[in-house]
Amino acid sequence: MAARRKIELDVLVREIEKAGGKAIAVAGDVKDEAYAKALVDAATSQFGGLDIAFNNAGSSGEVVPVPDLSIAGWRETIDTNLTSAFLAAKYQVPAMLERGAGSIVFTSSFVGNTIGFPGLGAYAAAKAGVVGLTRVLAAELGAKGIRANAILPGGADTPANHANAPNAPEGTRAFIEGLHALKRLGLPEEIAQTALYLASDASSFITGTALLADGGVSINRT
Repeated sequence: MAARRKIELDVLVREIEKAGGKAIAVAGDVKDEAYAKALVDAATSQFGGLDIAFNNAGSSGEVVPVPDLSIAGWRETIDTNLTSAFLAAKYQVPAMLERGAGSIVFTSSFVGNTIGFPGLGAYAAAKAGVVGLTRVLAAELGAKGIRANAILPGGADTPANHANAPNAPEGTRAFIEGLHALKRLGLPEEIAQTALYLASDASSFITGTALLADGGVSINRT
């Protein structure tokens, strides 16, 4: 497991172990190439190889119109969302080739794919880039037994969104929920089920796809 916050990672490790599973955590920054390599090294040394990778890092970055977006903000958002996906695949693919098969899953977004939200230029560009990267990897690796797919979640009821809620205008949550055909936000567990599907043999004939798990926000006009 990978993230920036070691304390939260260690808590999660204990929860997994308490439930009878096995996990290790390596804290770091997904924009760092050395970290991408260290994660694969940790997986192979502790578990004997790498079969599945879920690359889920993301950040909306600066939320401003494109002319007001700083070059630093652009680069930070691209690096966090897209360069991190490239670095992850750069080291995950060779490890999976050694195993003779594998499944790589990325988190993209409906933003930049089916909808363009004002103020999210860098985020939309980065997440659209993740889909492009996914498709190239699928084409390059399919004959070698490795699948690559992307999840495109809709609005999700996450702690990060809760943290931003106090600063949002009144009625923001209801407005966002209303954009979805299901008229609610997704639960983290629902996105996790989508990732598990793409990681597992249940999706063994699926590669190069951008799978919407968005509660119908991409098609809703009501």
